[in-house]
Amino acid sequence: MSSVPAVLQAEWTKIRTVSSTVWTLVSAFVVTVAMGGALCALFRSGFERLSPQQQLAFDPTFASFSGMVLGQLAMVVFGVLVVGTEYSSGMIRASLAAVPRRGMFLFGKLAVATALALLVGFATSFAAFFTGQAALGSGLRTTLGAENVLRAVLGGGIYMGLIALFSMAVATMLRSSMLALGILMPFFFLVSQILASVPRAKTVAQYFPDQAGAKIMQVVPDALGSAHTPYGPWSGLGIMALWVVAAIAGAYLVLRNRDA
Repeated sequence: MSSVPAVLQAEWTKIRTVSSTVWTLVSAFVVTVAMGGALCALFRSGFERLSPQQQLAFDPTFASFSGMVLGQLAMVVFGVLVVGTEYSSGMIRASLAAVPRRGMFLFGKLAVATALALLVGFATSFAAFFTGQAALGSGLRTTLGAENVLRAVLGGGIYMGLIALFSMAVATMLRSSMLALGILMPFFFLVSQILASVPRAKTVAQYFPDQAGAKIMQVVPDALGSAHTPYGPWSGLGIMALWVVAAIAGAYLVLRNRDA
């Protein structure tokens, strides 16, 4: 099997027939939308108690994506499982025997899984936005036609796709689901969040992939108490993309130079 369509078809078959990968995408959607809607309802009930400065920094669009903190973890799990299950089951040897060109194998897998992650990411982003705006009520909500809102909503979908792609690349380098999850989950859920709030460390943490990429979802600069950064939304997404490109390059080198 050496044709690109055949490789893509094979990778699509692997993904849709593994229930765990499908359920992680469902979880990413449900968690992001539900948590974002619940937090927006809390913002609505407590908005009058915020200080004038906090009210000025309130970003109804970014508030809709409050659930992304947990939703992105489901995307991490999806990316890791897409790659890691082949190594844990030993199927990687059969896959590489069927597709000896390792670059074609890797990029075929990444292309199919990333397209699926982007599709779910865009659906999640739009659903989270509309759910969040409904929870905020007429006094706080914004519209998709307001300035920079559509950019932020589309950026939310791209952000989720890049998180999945980055996780796939890291899992390919580590060749272990457990090891990849053991590094990525604490990094995105604890290390990055904690360092971003520590004064001396946040100047470095703001260049981490999730911290930089999340800027694309903000309409109001430094919204909701987030740290000021020397880059804007698109530059932040560019920094995240550089992390992804570096991880893919590492994955390709590892896959090409190591035995299965």
